[in-house]
Amino acid sequence: MDKRISAAEAVAQISDGMTVGIGGWGPRRKPMALVREILRSDLKDLTIVAYGGADVGMLCASGKVKKVIFAFVSLDFIPLEPYFRQARQSGAIEVMEVDEGMMLLGLRAAAWGVPFIPTQVGLGTDILTHNPDLKVIDSPYDDKEWVAMPALKLDVALIHADRADARGVCQIEGPDHYLDDWIARAADKTIVSCEELVESSYFQDPARARQVFWERSITDAVVEIPGGAHPTSCNPQYGFDVPHFKAYNASAKEGGFAAYSEQFLGANEAEYQERVGGLDAIRAIPLPVY
Repeated sequence: MDKRISAAEAVAQISDGMTVGIGGWGPRRKPMALVREILRSDLKDLTIVAYGGADVGMLCASGKVKKVIFAFVSLDFIPLEPYFRQARQSGAIEVMEVDEGMMLLGLRAAAWGVPFIPTQVGLGTDILTHNPDLKVIDSPYDDKEWVAMPALKLDVALIHADRADARGVCQIEGPDHYLDDWIARAADKTIVSCEELVESSYFQDPARARQVFWERSITDAVVEIPGGAHPTSCNPQYGFDVPHFKAYNASAKEGGFAAYSEQFLGANEAEYQERVGGLDAIRAIPLPVY
């Protein structure tokens, strides 16, 4: 069983109008090389589900997005992702903004094959005001009301991992795998980019096996792209690129996304990485200290 494909082949499996879940968290371990491949494509009208960062902002800025379902879209040290902010303030996209925990419940519902999961989160808040499609239901067991968080079913999940084998076993070595396992389980198809492709024997070490968070049967495709999370981090491989993010943020005020793309995007991932200093430079980016 060999699930290895190229980034172009991976993106070719996405169609206009699909719902795409993107793993990672803000500026951390985003499948940015796959996002860049979408930027180079003709895809449009996508619904993006993400704990978002520059992945969401770039896709909005390039006109690929119809709707964003999110709990936040932030670069952390730059609190508001600049291009997502522009898209939302201009009304260029539809949005569904929910609590972080509600989004997790939506992914779990999709993974479990149920239409919704009841929760008290959101009761008495403007989440219900701004999301009129969210239903409040009566409990069949007592007199309490619950928010029925609907399943967030994904057509495709895009995730970046540290290592994977050709069969689709994926390792996330960093201290937090975020909600990537639920994003993978909620999707009809899961595509994983990785820093390194390894032999299956690599996972015979119990410590490494404990860093595998979903079954290989859930992974449909593996794309080896060292440095593929840049400019986001891939702990412990490398940190997020603060100077690059500052330049990206500044471009929203002067030059626009077209100028940013012209400077950095390139015709393929190799050209992108050359323009940002090369793989060695990416791997030399220090991890953030909090």
